[in-house]
Amino acid sequence: MVKWRYIGNGPGSAEWNMAVDEALLRSFKKGDAPVLRLYGWEVPSLSFGRFSRPEEVLHLERLQSLKIPYARRMTGGGILVHGSDISYTLIVPGAWVKEKGVKENYRHLCRFLLTLYRQAGLEADFAQQKKCTLEHTDVCLAGTEAYDIVIDGKKIGGNAQRHTRNALLQHGSVPLSIDAERFEILFRQETGFEKSVTFEKLGIGMDLETLTESLKQAFCETYETVLYDEPLRKDEYALAVKLFNDKYTKEAWNVHAEDNVLQT
Repeated sequence: MVKWRYIGNGPGSAEWNMAVDEALLRSFKKGDAPVLRLYGWEVPSLSFGRFSRPEEVLHLERLQSLKIPYARRMTGGGILVHGSDISYTLIVPGAWVKEKGVKENYRHLCRFLLTLYRQAGLEADFAQQKKCTLEHTDVCLAGTEAYDIVIDGKKIGGNAQRHTRNALLQHGSVPLSIDAERFEILFRQETGFEKSVTFEKLGIGMDLETLTESLKQAFCETYETVLYDEPLRKDEYALAVKLFNDKYTKEAWNVHAEDNVLQT
């Protein structure tokens, strides 16, 4: 049995959440235990995919005037809004990818989410398996990728990956609810919120604490593993602070994705 290291961080700012993710990925060494991190967001906030063009999709001046925080992710995907949701980050050895292949690995690392939804009485599966129309868009909830999870044909949350020589990071979110009207005014185009679902939309009442515990239980059952608590190490925390200050709070990265900003 492979034991997983568990990090529970609670709510964080968009900039800090992304800095911690990158710090954990960059600090991962051969022989380290795989990592499960669960965390929330100081709401409302947004995150952008690595190649998103937020200035073309969002009214950035409105975000700034409303003091809504945002940060660019180091992974792909589109613009994602964070309301009442729990996000997860998995970091596993790079050898796992070579053994399974990228597509099979993605499917494997999303299995615990299918377990979670099915335990809640929902018929969840990958969009590709349900033969849903696949459509890429810079608004995350408006498009559906092959390995996104759908319920009744509608997307729930989202997942993305980043590979390095030593490790693979996958992260995504499980949404309890989204205040769509609050976010609609920030977008220059249709958001596609009606194409997505949340627990609230599906009539499932659950708070963030219960969702966190349900995620941990579904994870352990799916992979037949146990979790042990180990918070950020000193080196990981120090790197997260550096990334926060030098990258994830800089417009050069968050808006323009300039390559001269501190990179992995």
